[in-house]
Amino acid sequence: MLLRVLDQYGLDGFDDTGEIAGKITLDTTFHDELGLESIDLVTVGSMLTDRYGEQVNLAAFLADLDIDDVIGMRVGLLVDFVRTALSRPRLAGS
Repeated sequence: MLLRVLDQYGLDGFDDTGEIAGKITLDTTFHDELGLESIDLVTVGSMLTDRYGEQVNLAAFLADLDIDDVIGMRVGLLVDFVRTALSRPRLAGS
């Protein structure tokens, strides 16, 4: 599910020359390995909200992390966040 969103963002595991750079795994880091900046996570967050609804609020999740955790964030942490958010019962009106 999340890998589809990352793929839509252009993170398909290929480098600038079109060669396979490696597969995105749960241990892949957004900043160091995928080259995403904090502002790029806003776009990913919007895509997640579009796909899964308001209960997947990446901005709120990131606000609870310190800057080092955001910079070092791995795909697996985001997957865990999405799974947890989707497993919570929805409140009436949301």
